[in-house]
Amino acid sequence: MLAVAAEQGGFFFLDAPGGTGKTFLISLILAKIRSQQKIALAVASSGIAATLLDGGRTAHSTFKLPLDVHNKPDAMCNIKKNSGIAAVLRKSSIIIWDECTMAHKYSLEALNRTMQDLNSNNKLFGGAILLLSGDFRQTLPVIPRSTFADEINACLKQSFLWRSVETLRLTINMRVQLQNDPSAQIFSEQLLDIGNGKIELQPNTQCIKLPDNFCTVVQDKNELIQSIFPDIQNNYLNHEWLSQRAILAAKNVDVDEISFQIQQLLPGDLMSFKSIDTVVDENESVNFPIEFLNSLDIPGMPPHNLRLKIGSPIILLRNLNPPQLCNGTRLVIKKIT
Repeated sequence: MLAVAAEQGGFFFLDAPGGTGKTFLISLILAKIRSQQKIALAVASSGIAATLLDGGRTAHSTFKLPLDVHNKPDAMCNIKKNSGIAAVLRKSSIIIWDECTMAHKYSLEALNRTMQDLNSNNKLFGGAILLLSGDFRQTLPVIPRSTFADEINACLKQSFLWRSVETLRLTINMRVQLQNDPSAQIFSEQLLDIGNGKIELQPNTQCIKLPDNFCTVVQDKNELIQSIFPDIQNNYLNHEWLSQRAILAAKNVDVDEISFQIQQLLPGDLMSFKSIDTVVDENESVNFPIEFLNSLDIPGMPPHNLRLKIGSPIILLRNLNPPQLCNGTRLVIKKIT
C-alpha cells in the first residue's frame, strides 16, 4: 500500500501456500485501492482462480498474450497504444496476478516489454506496480512433451526479471486454524514437507514414500471408485452427495478411463456424441484422414467420442454465462436430445 501511495512502481511476489489467506488478502487490497477511486486490475493464470477475484479475468484475456507465448522469447502483448485496454493499463495503480507460478516466464517478460512501450518508460513494467501471488510448490508451467529441465527453465524464477522481485510471505494456515482440527494441521504440515523437498527420495528412483498417516492407499481403480462413490447406482441423483466427491488424476487418459467405468455403473443407456471429423476442403482429405482426426485429444476440449448418460456429472469447459456458468463449473446431465 505504501508503494501504491508513492506511485514509484514496484515488483512484489506474495509467496503463500494453500489456505494461508492469499485470496482474502488480495480481495482486501483490491477493495482498498478501488475505494480510493483508483484502478486495480486483477488477473489469474487459470479461469477458476480468476472467478475468485472481484472483477478477475485470465491473464491471457486481459493482456492479449499470444497463445503460443512459450515459443516466443521476444513476444509482445497484442495491445495497441491508443486502445482502451492500453489506457486502463496506464492508469492502473496496481496489477495483481494470482496463480502466477503456472505462467510461462515469457508471459511475464512480454508484459514487461508491453508496459514499458505503453508508458514510454524503461523502468521495470514501465513504472507500474505488479503484485504476483502463488506457490511454487504447486503446479508449474505445463510444457507438452518436455523434460524436468524444460519445466524448470520455463518457470518465472528463471526469468531475468526475478532478480528485481521483493518477496512477501504468508505462513499461517488460516483454514486449519479456523477449523481447529489437529489432523488438518498435521496434513497441511505434511503437504508443506513434500513441497519443500524434506521427504527423502527412494534409492535409485525419483519417487518419494508418503508418510503412513498421509492418506488411505487402495489396491486398484475399482476399489478407488467404490471408496469415493459407494453405492453410486442409488446415490447418483443426490447432487449434494455428488458435489462433495471427485477423483483427480494426472493424465487425461486415466480420467477418461475412470469416468467411463463410473458411467457404466449408472442406470440407463449410454449415448455417444462424436466430434465433426470431415475437412471443409475436400482436397485436404488426403492430408487429414478421418482416423487422424478421430485420434486428436486436445486439452480443454471434449474427447472425440463423448459418452454420456442421464445423471452423469460433467464439467463445463467454456464461460457460457459468467459468473454463474464458468469454465470449471460442475453440472449434471438432466436430459439428452
